[in-house]
Amino acid sequence: MRMDIHLASSSPRRREILAAMGIRFTAAGVDIDETRYAGEPVTDMVVRLAVAKVGAARATVDRSLPVLGADTAVALDDHVLGKPESEAEAVEMLASLSGRAHKVLTGVALDYAGEIMSVTSVTEVRFREIHHDEASSYWQSGEPRDKAGGYAVQGIGGIFVETISGSYSGVVGLPVFETAELLSKAGLVILPLDSDR
Repeated sequence: MRMDIHLASSSPRRREILAAMGIRFTAAGVDIDETRYAGEPVTDMVVRLAVAKVGAARATVDRSLPVLGADTAVALDDHVLGKPESEAEAVEMLASLSGRAHKVLTGVALDYAGEIMSVTSVTEVRFREIHHDEASSYWQSGEPRDKAGGYAVQGIGGIFVETISGSYSGVVGLPVFETAELLSKAGLVILPLDSDR
């Protein structure tokens, strides 16, 4: 069965990915507490927050409409890197990522027909060495300001990426393969047969 969905996100990047998948959707951000619990594994955190987002959206969305939510975290070892609030913080983040591999985890949740399903995408990203002046100039571009980990892989920040092992779209904010699998398990068809049109 093909149908519209609601995206519980104000992220333009998630909206772009969903649109590129050919899915019709409405979208609105939700306000939830995104604090990580003490000792909580990052994989558990991103799923918990994705589920919380669909729960918050469900309160304002028609019960018949599937609700999709996602949460992305950038983790260096077990430390979650948030969104830098200053040049010094951004430069420090990029210095910590410089010449190393880190993980980008995205939890995706779907609330449909009274059931909540979830999936997690884990991608390893390795950065080349980043010089202090580069990191400072990158901050001045404005791009890192609202990005977890202080970079956007789909923007200028892509110049720092040496290799990616996993889902590129997951690093951007919504893993296409995992999202499609979740929708398919719920019986929602992305590529309908002619008889489904």
